[in-house]
Amino acid sequence: MEVSIIQIGNSKGFRLPKAILERYNIKDKVEMILEKGQIVLKPIDQPRKGWDLAFKKMHESGEDQLLLNDVFEDENFEEWT
Repeated sequence: MEVSIIQIGNSKGFRLPKAILERYNIKDKVEMILEKGQIVLKPIDQPRKGWDLAFKKMHESGEDQLLLNDVFEDENFEEWT
């Protein structure tokens, strides 16, 4: 696909067609990778996307118990005061 370079203030850029934005689920940002004479644009994933729903399901099924105590028996808090 050929796109035109346009002036944006003191810089230059290009526009991505709506179909490309929708197909690759591009919202506000992309990762730009420069390698071997190429520029690769990669959609930025949201690494925690869907965690809220997953946590809700874990709670509903009783799977949200601590695996480790949040305070260890041998901790001495006096040294921090």
